[in-house]
Amino acid sequence: MGKNKNRPLPQEMALPPGGADSHAHLDFKTLAGNLDQVLDRAKKCGITTLGQVFLGPDAYLKGRELFSSQPGIFYILGVHPHEASTLDTETSGRLYSLARDDKSIKAVGETGLDFFYNKSSPQDQRQAFRTQLELARDLDLPAVIHSRDAAEETLEILKQMGFRDRKVLWHCFGQDLETAREILDHGWFISIPGSITFARNTQLREVVKEIPVDRLLLETDCPFIAPEPYRGKQNEPALMVFTALEAARSKDMDAGELWMTCGDNCRSFFGVKS
Repeated sequence: MGKNKNRPLPQEMALPPGGADSHAHLDFKTLAGNLDQVLDRAKKCGITTLGQVFLGPDAYLKGRELFSSQPGIFYILGVHPHEASTLDTETSGRLYSLARDDKSIKAVGETGLDFFYNKSSPQDQRQAFRTQLELARDLDLPAVIHSRDAAEETLEILKQMGFRDRKVLWHCFGQDLETAREILDHGWFISIPGSITFARNTQLREVVKEIPVDRLLLETDCPFIAPEPYRGKQNEPALMVFTALEAARSKDMDAGELWMTCGDNCRSFFGVKS
């Protein structure tokens, strides 16, 4: 991770131990190949808890050994809306068995709807979403939601499936205040990515002002959505300190207090120890 005079290293902005990256794809090739260094930088920046998202049973079976000896890492397992057409009966059965048998799997996801890319048909996405919500409900696990250009229908399906007041985390939030308020009204949580740091993203900064800090989580969604001043570079957990600093400015809070509170929220939501 290079530095120039206008780009501080995240270690220089380090926050207290206790931060939590609630959503990371550390098994992606560019991060997995340097996992020890990535995790070392995260630790030096104050991150002690990481949610590793496996996109499907095959990814989980291939990648779980990377993390089996790493402290502070829990798993989220699901089929992304982009791959919804692959979620047949066999695959959903495998998801169920894996999530039931591995206590490191703390949630189902990311699942939901993505009508921006439509890499799977809307109908396949709806069916896969409902199937995974049923799985989460049957196993009494939280659901981690991906929603892009589909907020209204995502909310409607969650309500139809009886998820009001169940554990739901809206991952990588980028919608408006009205959507945030409806999510919060249903007892759900919101996770904020690095895009809060983007100069033109005044909407997200305004939304974060209104989110109660006890419902707020932070994430990288790495290797995607690196925050300023690393926008356009590969994201990694260490860079979440910049997301936290901007969120704290938006809420007029001490950055360390927000960092620790969001970390505790993550651990409580997923049922993991500090």
